[in-house]
Amino acid sequence: MPESATGALCFNLSQCIHATAQPLAVLRASLSNSRVCSMSREELRDLASSSAKEVERLCTLFSCLQQLVSTESTKPQFSATSISPLLAHVADGVNLLYKEDRISLRSIVAEDCHPVLIDKARTLQALSTILLIAHAVSRPQDTVELIALTCSSNTVRVVVQNLASYVDAMNAETSVSMAFAEANIRSQQAGFSCSLKPFTVQIELQGAPL
Repeated sequence: MPESATGALCFNLSQCIHATAQPLAVLRASLSNSRVCSMSREELRDLASSSAKEVERLCTLFSCLQQLVSTESTKPQFSATSISPLLAHVADGVNLLYKEDRISLRSIVAEDCHPVLIDKARTLQALSTILLIAHAVSRPQDTVELIALTCSSNTVRVVVQNLASYVDAMNAETSVSMAFAEANIRSQQAGFSCSLKPFTVQIELQGAPL
């Protein structure tokens, strides 16, 4: 594995471990023997409810960790893919969620966009995750743009952005989800960058041979 890929993997694994530590710390403090033994029945019910939520967070984070390791340890399956129907499929998957929260999702695909050489499943998963994150950081009446344009004969750029959304920091779960999306893209030797002010994710996909 190239040094840069190793560095990215270590960083993403560190993100996952850090995120997992938070609910574990909450559970450890909440379930100490001295605290539980002094609780009333009603307090114990509340503790069980809050603990269940932290366990669910842990399961979600652990699943992301498993998927991240799987992505990094298996080879992508490349195929030449047209970008327009790919993005339409991704947008269709989240359209209802966007509409329910009154957030516009606008797709802009350049007419001259070349086919891309990608692992379709990994790219779909990454783009779906990014659109869900974009939704999470948006407000009603915002517009999220899904843009594709040809940069050169060898590169197609895909951008997900909300120019009205300025995010100070992502929470633990969102950071892990973004790390997983990045791993899915970088595992295909594609470029990935993210900024929060405004929220913008850029992906540089390999063009398929013409």
